[in-house]
Amino acid sequence: MKKLIPQFLTVILTLNSIALQSQDRITGHNFATRSEVIAKNGMVATSHPLATQIGLDILKQGGNAIDAAIAANAALGLMEPTGCGIGGDLFAIVWSAKDQKLYGLNASGRSPSKLTLQYFTDKGMDKIPSHGPLPVSVPGAVDGWFELHGKFGTLEMDKVLAPAIAYAREGFPVTELIGYYLTASARRFKDYPNFADTYMPNGQPLKKGDVFKNPNLANTYEKIAKGGRDAFYKGEIAKTIADFIQSEGGFLSKRDLSDHKSEWVEPVSTNYRGYDVWELPPNGQGIAALQILNIMEGYDVKAMGFGSTDYIHYFTEAKKLAFEDRAKYYADPAFNQLPVAQLISKEYAEERRKLVSPDRASRRYDAGKLEQGNTIYMTTADKEGNMVSLIQSNYRGMGSGMVPPGLGFMLQDRGELFSLEEGHYNVIEPSKRPFHTIIPAFITKDGKPWVSFGLMGGAMQPQGHAQVVMNLVDFGMNLQETGDAPRMQHTGSSQPTGGTMTDGGQVLLESGIDYQVIRNLMGKGHRVGYSRGSYGGYQAIMWDAENGVYYGASESRKDGQAAGY
Repeated sequence: MKKLIPQFLTVILTLNSIALQSQDRITGHNFATRSEVIAKNGMVATSHPLATQIGLDILKQGGNAIDAAIAANAALGLMEPTGCGIGGDLFAIVWSAKDQKLYGLNASGRSPSKLTLQYFTDKGMDKIPSHGPLPVSVPGAVDGWFELHGKFGTLEMDKVLAPAIAYAREGFPVTELIGYYLTASARRFKDYPNFADTYMPNGQPLKKGDVFKNPNLANTYEKIAKGGRDAFYKGEIAKTIADFIQSEGGFLSKRDLSDHKSEWVEPVSTNYRGYDVWELPPNGQGIAALQILNIMEGYDVKAMGFGSTDYIHYFTEAKKLAFEDRAKYYADPAFNQLPVAQLISKEYAEERRKLVSPDRASRRYDAGKLEQGNTIYMTTADKEGNMVSLIQSNYRGMGSGMVPPGLGFMLQDRGELFSLEEGHYNVIEPSKRPFHTIIPAFITKDGKPWVSFGLMGGAMQPQGHAQVVMNLVDFGMNLQETGDAPRMQHTGSSQPTGGTMTDGGQVLLESGIDYQVIRNLMGKGHRVGYSRGSYGGYQAIMWDAENGVYYGASESRKDGQAAGY
């Protein structure tokens, strides 16, 4: 017996040693949750594993990256209705292998043509409601699908939408994170018309593991697959949407839907240490990421070190500067001459950088004086070299709460982001696109594709985009580490709807930042906090031209998956 005890202890100590070692990665940073996915013939990265598999299946059927992106987005509208759907808008950046260039698509909808500032003034309202019929703008996603498909697609649209239709009819199991959000949404929307009929089978909120069927959405998708974009914007679906919203006291009309059209736009860029970072111009907020990067380029970020006091301090100040311009100048360019070229110029960044103190956090910045002039993100790539960076959203999670009868989806509430301040760039006007938070991104090197990426999450998005670029370029992280690294988010800046930052806002730091760094930041006057689940959702695909392979990465904070073949 005595001889057995030392042997027993040896076994226990060995097992403990193995357990301790298994908690540490053999390669890379210790915060990485998994390795990158590497494949030769194609890659799909979305926030839901089943949607990722649908995208891969489309590629294997002979479809290209654009077909796969549409198919996966349709699936996400079914499987992740807490973040997206055909009641919302869409933006995309496409790398065309044939043309060797980037294309940008703005598929965001406009305000109702009969809704004016005077309506809100007469009602004594100082902001547009977050839910209900008034913030509903024209949903642009479906037209975005057909614009992308018409320009680049290869498979017929009925084949592209077939997987989502099948899942809508046969059902799919709800994931843990989406179950959490669906339960929370049910508490908010359960008494809204048609919500329970669609999203609360048997009168109960959907939760993890429940098999969810949405036959109404299957019918809607089938009509779109057969009748094209007009089936949504000019037919029975449009009439159902318009009649419902007007019966609830809103203004969206069948004419508003019929008149809708997406817009192909030129992506804009800045060069960050030899890499060209591309965003779409306003009405989105993408150029805020470029402004942040331009300011940060003036500092030796690599020498500061990831997660250091100086890095977080200077980044926070750069964000504050960019967001004050965002609050003033970002709006629908059809209604204003926007000074985009000035805002993203190196000269302007140099002037703004002079306002930053190395020792103290600012309480307030004013916008520069210039000449007047929750969401899903996914990305796909194919064996021909096409890459798609696509983002799509209803805003505020599920959207407005307005579920048109018998259609199987909720309408967005993007109109909430209009200002009610007369003379503001972003003031509400008839048939105007609101300021938009959702932004896709792309990086090229020497004119060739490198990384297609995005990071959803409201005002976190441009902050996250800039952090992704610096993680890759300054800190040399791989694609998965770039997404897994602890993030920071500054809140409290002036908003495009009105208001002014007067107290410096707050820096939210994800777990993993050293406590001494937090103490140092507080010593500089930053208010430091933490917020669960508010640091965005990342997907990315990188092209390795030397080896001829794609790298894929997905967000560890969500249910996502990157997969290739």
